[in-house]
Amino acid sequence: MPEVVAEEAGVTTYQVNARASRFTVQAFAEGLFSAFGHNPKLNATDFSGEIRFHPDDLRTAALQFKVKADSLQVVDKISDQDKQEITRMMLDQVLEATRFPEIAFVSKAVVATRIYEGFYRVTIDGQLTLHGVTRDHVIETQLRLLENGLRAEGESRLRQTNHGIKLVSVAAGTLKVKDEVKLSFDIVAGRP
Repeated sequence: MPEVVAEEAGVTTYQVNARASRFTVQAFAEGLFSAFGHNPKLNATDFSGEIRFHPDDLRTAALQFKVKADSLQVVDKISDQDKQEITRMMLDQVLEATRFPEIAFVSKAVVATRIYEGFYRVTIDGQLTLHGVTRDHVIETQLRLLENGLRAEGESRLRQTNHGIKLVSVAAGTLKVKDEVKLSFDIVAGRP
């Protein structure tokens, strides 16, 4: 009987270090009074992930990443009352976090281009599950291999309506959130 493929012939597993990492969602205002509104920025405070690959062949990479929907917190410099209202609206009306508590991304294919030793431009095709809807999603990142881990930085964009999310508006529709949001990340991962 073959041995358990714990480290699958040189494959290394890295765990996301949430304390050293950052995951941000940026929404954008539109509408008649959007110039007076702001573009809410939210940081996730509870997320985890695992990255597995053979250091000599990043095409073998596999990524799983999860965010607790209710961990997104407004980080803009606005009044506490506005922060509470945006958070309430985002958790209750947009994400419906009690019904859909987790946001998840699972990779399907990876294309990596070496820029120089230990530094790569990487495109990750995968599936993003958000608001109970799973769709194909592409992430562009720059990956740096470190002595005992890795660091990945990048961003992607998504349309909320593709995941069954209803766009919110305030003041009778004169200020609303655009369909497209930007996801930004700076992920640090190390060996468990």
